[in-house]
Amino acid sequence: MSPPAENFYADWRSRFGVGNVLRDENDPPPERLLQAIWRHQRLQRDRLQTADGRSVRILHPGFVSVEGGPDFRGAVIQIGDATPCSGDVEIDLRAAGWHAHGHDRNPAFQNVLLHVVWERLGVPSHNERDGAGNDGRLKTELRTRPPASLSLCDALDAPIAELGLWLENDSPRVLPENLRGQCCVALRELDETRQGRILEAAARVRFQAKAEQFRARARHAGWEQALWEGLFRALGYKHNIWPMQNLAELRPRWLRGTDPAFALQARLLGISGLLPVELPRATAGGDGYLRRVWDCWWRERDEFGDCVLPRAVWKFHGLRPANHPQRRLALAAHWLADKHLISKIEKWSVAEISDGRAALPRGQVPQCGISPAKLVDSLREILEVERDEFWSWHWTFRSARLKKPQPLLGDARVTDLAVNVILPWLWTRAAEGKNGKLQRAIEHRHAVWPLAEDNAILKLARQRLLGVGRSRALRSASAQQGLIQITRDFCEHSNAVCENCRFPELVRGWSCE
Repeated sequence: MSPPAENFYADWRSRFGVGNVLRDENDPPPERLLQAIWRHQRLQRDRLQTADGRSVRILHPGFVSVEGGPDFRGAVIQIGDATPCSGDVEIDLRAAGWHAHGHDRNPAFQNVLLHVVWERLGVPSHNERDGAGNDGRLKTELRTRPPASLSLCDALDAPIAELGLWLENDSPRVLPENLRGQCCVALRELDETRQGRILEAAARVRFQAKAEQFRARARHAGWEQALWEGLFRALGYKHNIWPMQNLAELRPRWLRGTDPAFALQARLLGISGLLPVELPRATAGGDGYLRRVWDCWWRERDEFGDCVLPRAVWKFHGLRPANHPQRRLALAAHWLADKHLISKIEKWSVAEISDGRAALPRGQVPQCGISPAKLVDSLREILEVERDEFWSWHWTFRSARLKKPQPLLGDARVTDLAVNVILPWLWTRAAEGKNGKLQRAIEHRHAVWPLAEDNAILKLARQRLLGVGRSRALRSASAQQGLIQITRDFCEHSNAVCENCRFPELVRGWSCE
């Protein structure tokens, strides 16, 4: 459908401003357009059928995946007479893409319920129909046959050229109104203050749960060991939490009293299994450092051989260079070499950190007048290390030397360490010591800590629950933690269509109190 001739802007848009307009109607559409069509469900939804003739009912199309794997996560789909179930959706131009792109060999695709393609599909063979059956065996360790297939070429609710005009600027970062959670309306009816109160209450639950985890671990391993395990977990980020946890649990075995940072780097890199197997032939650049690490590890390898982790436990896909575990372990080695690190953290918890505008009585543990920016700066001063001879200049062993040195620790990671590890650990220690004043001071620091780095969970939660990309109620890392807690408690126990979720009802009932 062409834009109205009398609208000059529509003409401009059609001729010059549209990325998804098809130049030839016989050309297949770009995959990005197919994803937008699926996301907005621009389909004749009552006529959808798989290649083998079973009806398809889309209860929710799922959420755009921004971290690899299938294109949409958490879709709710009913195929034929089977019970509706949650799973993933992969979109390709052709059905052959399932094998050609290696989805059949990738464990990340084992939850795919529906393979959506553009091309017309023929009726599958008897064996293919058996493999795509609805007998509950849709999830296998590695799917050997494709999931049920759905063709879009004859299922659109408008011509593909028209859809290309209207969906060319579709952003996967903005959730369509009809895909937001049922709690969105209830939460938007609250003013900013009451939204903030809900987030604050949820954040307290999350904070205390983290603190309880430290207390339980300290009961068996001691307070210092519990803290080190938390620090290592945080350095693992979401990809490598468990390998880092395993290394930290072995700390009593591999830590000696007077090891310098370099010796600890060599030992940690060796036990982690992250050292390159072969030494480089050349000695230029960073090769000298690697050879020195190997020289150190050779002398200790037999002693710690039973501790070495298999390299396969580490995940590297999707990692930012600065977050590579080799570099994170180098940072941890510097912390371990500082025998006063924990006492510095303990002193920090009672230090006066104000913005100069609120004078505190002498000797009082501060909980007023705190400057959030100075809070971050003060903790970073404890955790940041002097420039490392190698790791300030390299992301990994194999990376080229950087033009200028990069810090081993940034503000975003300081915030992650504070909110998830250090403040909960300090709080539960104060609770064990029955120091209520210190507990309140630590709670206040947690409440005013600046926003953490954004992530996919927060972005989706903001739009599903609050209906906005940004919210004035989310002014602190604590508020972000509250939003994550609500997601964990309610969204993850329901599905994309909010089936049986009580949270909207609870919000409405609370707002009437």
